[in-house]
Amino acid sequence: IIRRSEMKIMVVGGGGREHAIIKKLKENKSVCEIFALPGNGGMAKDATLVPIGAKEIDKIVLFAKENKIDYAVVAPDDPLVLGCVDALEEIGVPCFGPRANAAIIEGSKVFSKNLMKKYGIPTAAYEVFEDAESALEYVKSCPVPTVIKADGLALGKGVIIATDRNEAADAVNSMMKDGKFGKSGSRIVIEEFLTGPEVSVLAFTDGRCVKPMVSSMDHKRAEDNDRGLNTGGMGTVAPNPYYTDDVAKLCMDTIFIPTIEAMNKEGRTFKGCLYFGLMLTPRGPKVIEYNCRFGDPETQVVLPLLESDLLTVMQATTNGTLSECEVKFANKGACCVIMASGGYPEKYESGFEIRIDESVADSVYFAGAKLDGEKLLTAGGRVLGVVAVENSLSDAVKSAYKKVEKIDFEKSFYRHDIGARALKALQYEKGILLMVYRN
Repeated sequence: IIRRSEMKIMVVGGGGREHAIIKKLKENKSVCEIFALPGNGGMAKDATLVPIGAKEIDKIVLFAKENKIDYAVVAPDDPLVLGCVDALEEIGVPCFGPRANAAIIEGSKVFSKNLMKKYGIPTAAYEVFEDAESALEYVKSCPVPTVIKADGLALGKGVIIATDRNEAADAVNSMMKDGKFGKSGSRIVIEEFLTGPEVSVLAFTDGRCVKPMVSSMDHKRAEDNDRGLNTGGMGTVAPNPYYTDDVAKLCMDTIFIPTIEAMNKEGRTFKGCLYFGLMLTPRGPKVIEYNCRFGDPETQVVLPLLESDLLTVMQATTNGTLSECEVKFANKGACCVIMASGGYPEKYESGFEIRIDESVADSVYFAGAKLDGEKLLTAGGRVLGVVAVENSLSDAVKSAYKKVEKIDFEKSFYRHDIGARALKALQYEKGILLMVYRN
């Protein structure tokens, strides 16, 4: 029997998402220690750092065994797809996260597209290619713009939107001939280019019940006004004003529940957090992508709004009791601004001291930092996320940027328009904004 004050938790991963998860888990009084594998230097005040990489499954299992871990949260895509949950469960450690046969919903774009086609879940029209020549022939006549996706995991960067046929051919060649994404690009999906507002919806599920979290809006491009290269995400806001109650009901009926049921029919029951990347097209909501885990940096705005106890909800997904568990979010706004290293997402320098005013320290979620004695140094492309929660989205955006001004490191950069699109959408009445989706 685990007494309420004795739980040891292990969180696999080392970025801003994991820091947000750890901060929320700390709120549960039954937790006595949290280990981050590997974590990063910025998390040292909130968790015990363990120098084991997220893909070192055998070492993770050994650590869990030797340290008598009571519960594990496997947060990133790679260890989930590699079977980290399977391996931990085999030694009796209960986990938050899907087993490998369910994590394939993110691990293979071909699998997820075929799943949606088979079960009538709305998504973009697509073709699958296993050799470059046939793909190159196809892009000579397919509609443009078009979207080219590497089949496997590629750090969130395996998607190229080609605006013309030359760009499409270059994308095919870079993935299939030049091996830009390694084995992940040996098979590709070429799909219809969709238009409309994008929405991210994370959802807790135990394989039967689905409880969506508050919606959010990601900002993928490196520069203001959605210019520049695609990144892992330069900021987020929640809730997403385009995601009205009518749209939420439509998504539950046509996308969320059908996806869970489809996975069950395939013998791949999904437990954990299922991320729905949606496009609200003129023909209704469609799935752009699934992720088998919490999004980053969406987690940094979603979890601060969670009023229910995170550990309790996570355990309910593991135990199959989610329908009995309350999942409640504050009726407020949240904004996360990512501060990155100059040059990201391409070449950048690291090792610069991070200076943070004590008044905003609790609002910082670290993604790429390392400890050097008492100093924190930059150690990644995305260095940290600055988060604000206020009564309105407008106030949250203003507050986040005021906090950013109190943080500094050499060669830092960030977008100045996180939330601008969402705030503009709020100027329209919801009924007029998305009336088309009611049909």
